[in-house]
Amino acid sequence: MRERPAWAGALRELRQRHLLSQEQMAEQLDVDRTTLGRWERGRNRPQPNQVASICRIFAVSAEQLCFVDSEAMKRRVFAQGLLGVGIMAAVKPLDLGLEAAERVGLTALIPAESTSGRRPVEHFLLVRKTLADNDNLFGPQQVIPAAIGQVQAMQRVRLTLRGADLRGLLQVQTQFADLLGWLHQDIGDFRTSQYWMDRALEWAHLAGDHDSVVFVLARKSQLAGDMLDPVEAVDVAEAAMQLAQPGSRLGAVAATYAAHGHALRGDRATSDRLYDQAWTLLERAENAASPWGRFFDSAYIGVQQARSLAILGDHRQAADGFRSAIDDLQPGYHRDRGVYLAREAVAHAGAGEFEHAAALGAEALGIGMETNSGRIVIELVGLNDALEPGSSGPEVARFREALVVARGRHGR
Repeated sequence: MRERPAWAGALRELRQRHLLSQEQMAEQLDVDRTTLGRWERGRNRPQPNQVASICRIFAVSAEQLCFVDSEAMKRRVFAQGLLGVGIMAAVKPLDLGLEAAERVGLTALIPAESTSGRRPVEHFLLVRKTLADNDNLFGPQQVIPAAIGQVQAMQRVRLTLRGADLRGLLQVQTQFADLLGWLHQDIGDFRTSQYWMDRALEWAHLAGDHDSVVFVLARKSQLAGDMLDPVEAVDVAEAAMQLAQPGSRLGAVAATYAAHGHALRGDRATSDRLYDQAWTLLERAENAASPWGRFFDSAYIGVQQARSLAILGDHRQAADGFRSAIDDLQPGYHRDRGVYLAREAVAHAGAGEFEHAAALGAEALGIGMETNSGRIVIELVGLNDALEPGSSGPEVARFREALVVARGRHGR
């Protein structure tokens, strides 16, 4: 009998480690159960793009799955054959040198120094900040491969750490998982976003970090809100509120997402009450050392409340809220400006101001194409639906023409 290849056993172990049936894992990989069964028996080998999907979805490297050996040159050759950036990051994240980075357009994303001369936690925190800053400017598509590569690097470093050093690394790994959840949420890939937020919650528990658990629960509520799931949005946010320290900023974050969940349910009274609670908590909260929720300020609550008001049908007040948020937005948040413009446009369309809505939508569309933001495009598809068929002004015509071109380029 032919000996089963090592990668076949590794795939089977990966599935069992995640407590998945063949049917469940095959669904995640977008293949049928028979195909996965042949892989696990070593009858057929996954194609390079399928190996890439396995590594991305389950946060493992091709080397860990025995698809490549440990020789650096063979790793690099194999990675280049797998569409470059995604698997280059996953197979050899710490060896992504200047030449390779320039080749895949990531020169600006990876700090020039290696981990030498600083503790691993400090290095990964610096990398995360660099990636997050570039995401704000250029969108997620350039950042996701590099971030996945860093998670792989941390998985390896974890084997060498114990005690407080290990807990510190797990805290940073939680931040990376949250970042990856956010990046995939922004491009509209909600299933992959859920995967990374589940990893964030898992690693937060392993780190024993109470604040991380609270924040990740709140973020899972935000994701459920984007998925228009009011039950999950409310339940997870309320769990975060119960766990948050009394009077904390994280309690205000959780209350904000709970408020939006109630808006999705059509319950304005409860939504308004929770937004009032969020404002009060934020005013009283002290500036903690926690890395979570630093983005959260009065302007953030305002834009979230404007979004809820739009859902509840108060389009005029919603439009005013988005305009205020745009005026107060800090420099560098280019993509967020596009999101707020798109949502303001939808609010104006809801108020019957179609030409003004279309002009704002066209401006948002330009930002969406620059940053590859799925959130912006999704909002603008909604704007197109909100513009009455009889609206034939010049701004509406220009917006609709530009949207057709944009969707054709990006397959949306």
